Amino acid sequence: MRIAIVDYGSGNLRSAAKAFERAGVAHDGAVEVLVTSKADVVAGADRVVLPGVGAFADCRTGLGAVDGMVEALQEFVHQSGRPFLGICVGMQLLADRGLEHGEHTGLGWIGGEVRAITPGDRRMKVPHMGWNALRIKETPPTLFAGINVGAHVYFVHSFGFVPTEQSCILAEVDYGPPIVAAIGKNNIAGTQFHPEKSQAIGLRFIANFLSWSP
Repeated sequence: MRIAIVDYGSGNLRSAAKAFERAGVAHDGAVEVLVTSKADVVAGADRVVLPGVGAFADCRTGLGAVDGMVEALQEFVHQSGRPFLGICVGMQLLADRGLEHGEHTGLGWIGGEVRAITPGDRRMKVPHMGWNALRIKETPPTLFAGINVGAHVYFVHSFGFVPTEQSCILAEVDYGPPIVAAIGKNNIAGTQFHPEKSQAIGLRFIANFLSWSP
């Protein structure tokens, strides 16, 4: 199995690659993890991971600047129907638009927009940074198989994905109002938390993604 982690100048590429390599050791069959900025490598992969760190607009611009990458991702997801995972801003880019420092167009793969977090309690700081307990809504659990409600995962973000359809929400956390922790639709999944930084729970999630057959 070949996993392509998209390098477009934004993301925890080294830590993401190491986490996928570690999870892959326990996976049936050989797992090859490639960090790449080449559209043809992405198009030929079995699974694709789109990380992202920073501002929505910067990440969207960076992704669009990689020759042929958006087109390769579109074909991978929509024509080939193979499993895709966005992480943090990589998940946010799936939205119709982001509202960070103006309005910016996303990939539009899952309806919704990315808005500033408003916890409504001055004790809750923004950015939302650190560990928080999951409320899993995926039924039956597939990507979250073997992960208990209340398991803690690691976040660092100031904006959150607000999907148009509640059915896309796979997991939430409470931070004042609920914050979307994971979304999914067909062969597309995304996490606001960082599985590569979430220790054993993150590795279990990655292993589930490696076995996922949407």
